[in-house]
Amino acid sequence: MTEDFAQLPQAASVRLIDFEEARVVPGIVPETFILIVSGTKPYLTMKVSLSPLVYIRQPEYWGIEVIGSMNGVGLPATAPYTESLPLDGVLGTRGIEVIGATNRKTFNVP
Repeated sequence: MTEDFAQLPQAASVRLIDFEEARVVPGIVPETFILIVSGTKPYLTMKVSLSPLVYIRQPEYWGIEVIGSMNGVGLPATAPYTESLPLDGVLGTRGIEVIGATNRKTFNVP
């Protein structure tokens, strides 16, 4: 039985969260790039990750979501976070778009 992924129930323990800074830096190997995103997470125990969207065809700007996930009890104390993601295999024809809860930032990447 195959199900349409978009029709499956959403998880209650995962949410988009905002970021304060996002930048793309060159990798160590020529022609590679790394996305670095930082901000403040609303819970000390929250795990932050960068999650590329799934596409059937390469988009103009590949969407990368900033995800906060909770496991167990959430300690309601803010804490800084910094996450990085190599952009190998997740570049659009023009670049990427970082997607937070209320903000977005687009980068042209060669």
